[in-house]
Amino acid sequence: MNQNSGVFMKMIDIKSFGIIGGDKRQLFLAKAIHDSGYSVMLGGFDKLQSTGDFALGDIKSVAAKSDVLILPVPSVRADGSINTPFSNECTVLDDELIKIMLKRPIFIAMKDKFLKAYPQFKNAEIFDYAAKDEFAILNALPTAEGAVEVAMKQFEGTIAGSRCLIVGYGRIGKVLAEMLKNLKAEVTVSARKSSDLAFADAFGYEKVNTNKLSDVRNFDLVFNTVPSLIFDRELLLNTDKNTIIIDLASLPGGVDFEAAHSLGIDALRALALPGKCAPKTAGEIIKKTVFNTIEEVYR
Repeated sequence: MNQNSGVFMKMIDIKSFGIIGGDKRQLFLAKAIHDSGYSVMLGGFDKLQSTGDFALGDIKSVAAKSDVLILPVPSVRADGSINTPFSNECTVLDDELIKIMLKRPIFIAMKDKFLKAYPQFKNAEIFDYAAKDEFAILNALPTAEGAVEVAMKQFEGTIAGSRCLIVGYGRIGKVLAEMLKNLKAEVTVSARKSSDLAFADAFGYEKVNTNKLSDVRNFDLVFNTVPSLIFDRELLLNTDKNTIIIDLASLPGGVDFEAAHSLGIDALRALALPGKCAPKTAGEIIKKTVFNTIEEVYR
């Protein structure tokens, strides 16, 4: 972080936040910030009739009137437009808006994608809150809860007694494994690192090395958390047809969905679960991460 730019302010100097785009997470983010004593404006939410204590405006006016700007998860779509599901308009940052935003600290998610769309911000005071460990760790719980909710809707049996395979034993995998275990599922963990396999063993899970995962047999539910192709056609050919695969990994994900569907395997992608299943918690996590980042810059 650039601590000498002079653009960033201490929390005591900040009076207002502008939230540009996003889903229900950003509405709860706005409430959390407002409850902390700050003025909040929402831009890119023209589908809403009322937001209570928050002012609505077009994105340009919100950017101009706010001390700090926060963009959603993800911040930009594939076409470079701002992610604004609560707006009927497709917003692409023009030169005038970019000039305004460059004068303010900006919090975004998925910085690389944002800078690819808008390289003008390369040297800006810009912070990727989604890249913070704090954000990822706190989001593991609502993601795991959301995964269980998806499984309950898709699986015709009970989670209790079900045979579950979790591929990847990172933050989400660890929380999800414990959650499924507490629901009395039979849990197997697939990982590559010897340390992860040791952790799985210590917590009493069955384990398998992902590098040696040549078939997937006798599982009711499979949760993939690895964002690289694990379930290719070859592995899917050796996967039971009645197994449900739930891909939690960020794009491009870990499942060849075309192959899965052609083979009659029930596979689905479950992205952005915190925003869908626990938007209040997800919004509060964004607020906490943003505020902590501001404090870290001037600690």
